[in-house]
Amino acid sequence: MNASTRIALVTGGGSGIGRAVALTLWNEGYAVVLAGRRADQLRETIARASVAEARALAVPTDVSDPAAVRALFDKTKETFGRLDLLFNNAGIGAPAVPLEELTVEQWRRVVDVNLTGVFLCTQEAFRLMKNQTPRGGRIINNGSISAHTPRPNSAPYTATKHAVTGLTKSTALDGRPFDIACGQIDIGNAETEMAAKMKAGVPQANGTIAVEATMAVDNVARAVAYMASLPLDANVLFMTVMATKMPLVGRG
Repeated sequence: MNASTRIALVTGGGSGIGRAVALTLWNEGYAVVLAGRRADQLRETIARASVAEARALAVPTDVSDPAAVRALFDKTKETFGRLDLLFNNAGIGAPAVPLEELTVEQWRRVVDVNLTGVFLCTQEAFRLMKNQTPRGGRIINNGSISAHTPRPNSAPYTATKHAVTGLTKSTALDGRPFDIACGQIDIGNAETEMAAKMKAGVPQANGTIAVEATMAVDNVARAVAYMASLPLDANVLFMTVMATKMPLVGRG
């Protein structure tokens, strides 16, 4: 592997947005570490890339587990010696039921993955990026349109994505002295397994069910690659990439 090869770590890399971003980063010349709960899905992502073995590493990881996250970053350092890009992408939702019917366990699981997982990975990335040579790196958080506007019956997901926005701002600020840049990409209706329901119709704020427009997930991957391509003295703090005709802008 070339000494100038940039190293990226993608959480939730076994499907959807994480997989698309990983494939694009490989095409851009990165070595990519994939983290996710299912080892078979991570291996499938690598198989789709037809990438040299030296530029791919799969590490099954539950991002809500501090020990697992520590082991993930230790393995990244051991294998590649540094980290240039972290894409905090892993996330889950809760059942779309009335707020008062959610269990505390359902709430906590979403918070553990979507918020605590991002914090744990960011913390380990800081430890690595601050002490490597050359110093610094970039962190990109997957915020979601839900970081701005909720869907009906989505309190846990929406709350965590709003919180990720605050974590993005704090990370960007606290990373300044160490050449660590942090930004957030907010995605609306990318065509993934999770978004398939959009084509069948989903609940709207006015109580109706409506089919929503979607967009190719490659649009997201290209946007992340652009954010990652900037020198560390430049940063996209927030970017929204969404299906043009999705019913976000306007009265609902």
